[in-house]
Amino acid sequence: MRIVVDLTRCQGYAQCVFLAPGVFRLHGEEALLYTPAVPDDQLERVRQAAVACPVQAIVLGEAVSVDGR
Repeated sequence: MRIVVDLTRCQGYAQCVFLAPGVFRLHGEEALLYTPAVPDDQLERVRQAAVACPVQAIVLGEAVSVDGR
């Protein structure tokens, strides 16, 4: 599975970092870094992170493109 985070929408609440630290991490206080190709053992954590995102900035799916469409 692949993910894209809309960084213009992301507000840095970091719920994804707490739920899936193997995929998401903060750089500094607000810059979110993430791994677009989700490892199989992290799929459920990433799904939970997408649901928990207060601004719904995480898009996931098999055919997610770089620009999020």
